[in-house]
Order: sequence, then structure tokens, then C-alpha cells
Amino acid sequence: MKLLLAGLFAARAAAALADAVTFDWFEYTGHDAVFETPLPAGAYRNPILAGFYPDPSVTRVGDTFYLVNSTFAYFPGIPVFASRDLVHWNLLGHVIDRPGQLDFDGLGLSRGVFAPDISFHDGTFYVINTAVDSGGNFYVTATNPAGPWSQPVWLPELAGGIDPSFFFDANGKAYVLNNGPPEGKPRYDGHRAIWIQEFDIARGKLVGPRKVILDGGVDPAANPIWIEGPHLYERKGWYYLMCAEGGTGPNHSEVVLRARSPWGPFVPYAGNPILTQRDLPSDRAAPVINAGHADLVEAADGSWWAVFLASRAYGGTHYNTGRETFLLPVTWRDEWPVILPHGETVPYVVHGLAAKPAPEGTAIPTTGNFTWRDEFDGPTLNPAWIYVRVPKERWADLTSRPGALTIHPRAESLDTLKNPSFLARRQQHMAFDASTSLELPASGRVAAGLAAFQNERYWYFLGARRTAGGVEVFLERCAGETATTVASASLASAARLQLKISANGAAYSFSYAGSDGRWRMLRANEDGTLLSTDVAGGFIGAVVGPYARTEQ
Repeated sequence: MKLLLAGLFAARAAAALADAVTFDWFEYTGHDAVFETPLPAGAYRNPILAGFYPDPSVTRVGDTFYLVNSTFAYFPGIPVFASRDLVHWNLLGHVIDRPGQLDFDGLGLSRGVFAPDISFHDGTFYVINTAVDSGGNFYVTATNPAGPWSQPVWLPELAGGIDPSFFFDANGKAYVLNNGPPEGKPRYDGHRAIWIQEFDIARGKLVGPRKVILDGGVDPAANPIWIEGPHLYERKGWYYLMCAEGGTGPNHSEVVLRARSPWGPFVPYAGNPILTQRDLPSDRAAPVINAGHADLVEAADGSWWAVFLASRAYGGTHYNTGRETFLLPVTWRDEWPVILPHGETVPYVVHGLAAKPAPEGTAIPTTGNFTWRDEFDGPTLNPAWIYVRVPKERWADLTSRPGALTIHPRAESLDTLKNPSFLARRQQHMAFDASTSLELPASGRVAAGLAAFQNERYWYFLGARRTAGGVEVFLERCAGETATTVASASLASAARLQLKISANGAAYSFSYAGSDGRWRMLRANEDGTLLSTDVAGGFIGAVVGPYARTEQ
């Protein structure tokens, strides 16, 4: 029996090796017109984190800022960035970086971890968050923002709520705020409330009564929808409650209220909203839409800044790059914070910032036009790569063939609610090229190539497989239902194959090159709007990267 089992394991290992796909390199280049504007001295470019980096939260410790974003059902989850000027950021690590912390199997990609909040108190970093459909509200702690972060500490008191945040008062008390159902029966669809409860720092748990401090929004008579993303700040004896209102689409906005106590009563600012783009002409050039979900931070020089999410749109409502992180200075007017006056557009270039080098970490491109190339020659994967949900086995490695990425393909297609063998990087530009060189296995049981992916129901797969006559290159499209093959071509042979996806707004083109290195167009100007968030639904942006699957 032992010999039989050993033989079976050896046969499986040999089959897995025979099916392995190697990728020599991957290259991504952005060509956005808005990033071509020369950057004057002392200015910075918006967005500061281009691509799918939504729901930013920021805190400052000494001269260093720390920022986190939502990642929903991608892994590793919740990136932690560090900066000394709020513009130049290095990636320190991720809060959710171990399979045992959370599990996203069975979830759509827009579930999972929503809207994290980062705080620092008495030597400890706190990130509080909601794992939607995968556990509820929790917080984690670390003494080093690069990690390791603790296992989740669950907060069942916040059941039914999202978007929790910490507030550590100067008098030693601490509180947790969150969006939750209103008291009693909701009056209308989208009716929510902001709750507060005291947090016992020493015991690490919520204590005492919970109280609604904002019901509906700043003008309850207007039936405002989706009050969420609450943050509380103290300045000059005032407690400022800032929230997102109007939903995360084109009516998104940021509003502010204040009181003399964290418990209220809170009075809204007469000039609300303090940030929105919903009052601008829809036909404006290079529109920034969806602006809201902000967080404020005070710099060491006493200036105040806001990070917030917004989207760069084409065709009015389409945005494949998802919800991105923007930065603007805050102006205090009559002791009220204003991020952007009514009727003004979110600028792509902002003046008045002294650049400083980012703290030590991984430098990944965050904004502007750039070329990013991974030769796969390091000991570990570049942290710019993310997985669709949490991998349960090691199917991507850099050691099977040093200097190349080896993918041991899984059977899961891109439409799975588990973990396909797909490495993703964020699409950070409306116009880009993504290319790779790969070697197909001899087995003929594998399809491999590049995927442009929005979620499990909306994607393109530019793939190749061995056939009896050589190699077939094909393009699959999934637009909400079953995937279909929309184009194919045959090559007599190809020891090495290059594949490229090129995009320009709504037009996505797919090309390939065989052993002769000559590029051939497989399909031009495919509909890229199916990769836009407004078409595919949810809260994420498109990603692109190498993918392989077994087919027999």
C-alpha cells in the first residue's frame, strides 16, 4: 500500500510539473493624456494612488503618514503605505497577509474587506474594518505598520453595520463609530445612521451603551441616502464628524458636522457638502466623478489635508481604473473644514507641496505615466501582485525555474468563486499596454496567457494552448454570462509566445507574436466597457496579469 501511495504521489507531481507554464517577464506601460502635463516644481499629481485604491484612511505618527485602502476579496488585503509628504508612497506590507486571518471563498469580489480605518495610539497601530459576508466587524493591531498584524478581534456589537473607525480622544477615552441601521424601521431605501460606542483600550472591547449621533444625513427631511464612512476629529474644543453621503456613484459627497462632545448633539455645516463633483456639467473634459469617502490628517506644520476616493471617467460614466485615492489641501472657514468649494473640479495637478523621500519600503508606481516591468528574478513575488481571493495552495513560484514565474495551473476558470491561478496587478491607466512572454507546457492540457479582469462575470482572456497542429491563440470574453471565444488563430509552432493587451478607454485590442517576434493583431477594438465598474457592478477596478488553467 505504501508503495502504491508513493507511486500515486509521484505520478501527480510529475503531471503537475508537466503542466507548468513559465512566464519570462511581464510589462505594463501607461499612456494617459492627463498624466502628460508637465509637473511644475512644488506640485503633485492626482490621483496620488492611481487604479483600484478606494476608501483611503490616513494617520500621522511623527513625520510619517500611513495610509490604507479597501481590497474587498483580493489577497493580500488592505495595503499599508508610508509617506513623508502625502504624495510619494512606499508599500510597507498588508494587514491581511496570512490565509488564516480571513477567507473569501464563495464571495463575489466586491465583498470581503470594506473601508478600513487606520489609527495610532500609545505605541500601537489599529486598523478597524468590516469583513462583509465573511465575519463582520473586527480590528487588528500591530506595533510595526509593516506587520505582522494580529488575528482579527471581532466586534459583534456592530452587527449589521459597516465602515467602523476609531477615535482616540486626548482625555484618554476612545470610541468606535460606524454606519448601521437606524433606530426602528428605516423610512426609505438607503436610510442609515451613524452610531458611537465607547471602546475600553485596556480590555480591547466595546463597553457601555451605543448611541445614534446622526440619523439619515445632514438634512433628514430630504431623505439622504447611505450616510457612511464616519470619522471623528477634535480641533480647538470642537468635535468634527465627517461622513460620506449619497452613495459611491456620481452623487457621492462628503459632509461635516460638529459638536462640543463626541456624543453630540451635532450641528451640520451650512455649506455642505464640503466635497462633491455631482454639481458639475456631465460633458466636461477628463471628468473626475464619484468624489467622497474622505479622511483628514494634520501635518506637522499645522496644515490639514484630505485623502478621498474618486474615479476618472470616460464616456460620462465608465471607469475601468476603479475608485482611486486623491489628495487635496483643507481650508478652515469659520472653524469648518472645506476640501473643495462648490462647482470646482478636482484638479489633476496641485501646487504647494514640499516633496520628501518616502520611508523605506517597496517602491511601486503610484501615479503618472510609467513602465513597470517584472523580470521575476527576485526571491519572492513583487508585492504589486495580488490574488483573486485567498490561495489555499502554492501554485505560483519563482524557484522552479529561477528568473521566471512558474504557474502550476488550477482547474478553476476566471468565473470561479474560489482562487484561480491568476496573478493580477491593478489597471492604473485608461490607456495602457500589458505584455508577457511565456512558454506553454508540452502536455496540451493547459491554456495560458493574459487576462484583463473586472470580476468573475466580466473579463477577457487572451490565451494559447497546444494543439495537434501547433499552437492555437484565442480570445475569450465573459460579459455577465457564459464565456465565449470571439477570435482565434493558429501557429505552426512557437517555442516562445508573446501576448499583449492594449487599451484606450473603451477600446481593448489583443495581439500576439510567435517565434519570429512579429506582432499580429488577433482582435482590435473589443468593447472595454464591460470591464468598467458601472457596467460590471461592485466597487472594484480592473486588473491585468498572467493566468493559466488546466482543461482536461
